[in-house]
Amino acid sequence: MQTAAKQSTQPFPQLFPLMAITQRPATVFVKGRGSWLYDSDGKAYLDFVQGWAVNCLGHSPAPLVAALTAQAAALINCSPAFFNQPMIDLATALTAASGLDQIFFANSGAEANEGAIKLARKWGRLHRDGAYEIITTAHGFHGRTLATMAASGKDGWDDLFPPKVAGFPKVPFGDLEATEQAITKKTVAVMVEPIQGEAGVIDPGDAYLPGLRALTRKHGILLIADEIQTGMGRTGKMFACEHSAVAPDIMTLGKGMGGGVPLAALLAKAEVCCFSHGDQGGTFNGNPLMTAAGLAVWQELTKPGFLAAVTAAGNYLTEGLAALSAKHGMGTVRGRGLLQALDLGAPVANQVAAAALEAGLILNAPRPDSLRFMPALNVSCGEIDEMLKILDMVIGQIPRRQ
Repeated sequence: MQTAAKQSTQPFPQLFPLMAITQRPATVFVKGRGSWLYDSDGKAYLDFVQGWAVNCLGHSPAPLVAALTAQAAALINCSPAFFNQPMIDLATALTAASGLDQIFFANSGAEANEGAIKLARKWGRLHRDGAYEIITTAHGFHGRTLATMAASGKDGWDDLFPPKVAGFPKVPFGDLEATEQAITKKTVAVMVEPIQGEAGVIDPGDAYLPGLRALTRKHGILLIADEIQTGMGRTGKMFACEHSAVAPDIMTLGKGMGGGVPLAALLAKAEVCCFSHGDQGGTFNGNPLMTAAGLAVWQELTKPGFLAAVTAAGNYLTEGLAALSAKHGMGTVRGRGLLQALDLGAPVANQVAAAALEAGLILNAPRPDSLRFMPALNVSCGEIDEMLKILDMVIGQIPRRQ
């Protein structure tokens, strides 16, 4: 059956009873180790997507496997109505590191952002005369629930699943003047990604977040930092806000936080934490199995020299991509640390990603003209070199001017 699936040209949903929520190739992956994935035919693939920045330590890292195995044998879920030790330990570590006071564990970044929206709106009702609007940015991405889709600025999403959740005026990313002009008596918060990932890794520079922090303080509203993709060491700092020394009122984490398992978090300052009992919850939230995994990830990320190595690997990746771009006459390299994008200079990103997959390299094309790179945070320079070698070959085979 697996061999037939590999050879079939039929759409993936006709091969297996899964809803067609994306265009999947027929490849069936069966094993992963570090930066490598292996399909049912034994073919190896160098993975520079890692579940969209989820597998921060690579595939099936030993510390995560050990933590999950030990915790599964001890206690998997005692209900979020009770404390458990991994929940307490991870909460203590994350609040201390972020400078925020309280945490709510969730299962996905979208759920964490949904919680942030709810928390900000309740704070606005209690402290800002019922204000509920949250200013977000064009081309931003905050998730796929009804509210987080409305908060996102992806093209075409405004017309999906009507009626649209109201209360999310959009401004251009990086535009402080437009943000201030959008603030009204109805405004309760500004919600922003430090770097826009799904938009193609757009970095607004270090002046943007401090400018937003000053604006929100001036107008008495909240600053929400969506660090789902940029947090947990991805940019070379534990949290991307640290690059500009900004402390948000609310921060959300996800993706790499669990190292591959479903884990996310909503963190906030004590004065913002206004949920009453019953306002927020979830059957699996903060369960000991997932928080034990998160704690194992945290312990690896906080080892001496780990984040410095992420920065060094990021610089090495930047230099390699820049050299490749110069060789082929392409565009700029964008991003920080190990969240980067390459402007191909032509709308061929999907073709390049498809050809790379055939050649054993997994890449992401967030925009028609751009590739995104999100390798494991412990990726080696040798693996970066191998990726660049394959990408060089693939780009050389694809006409870029159409």
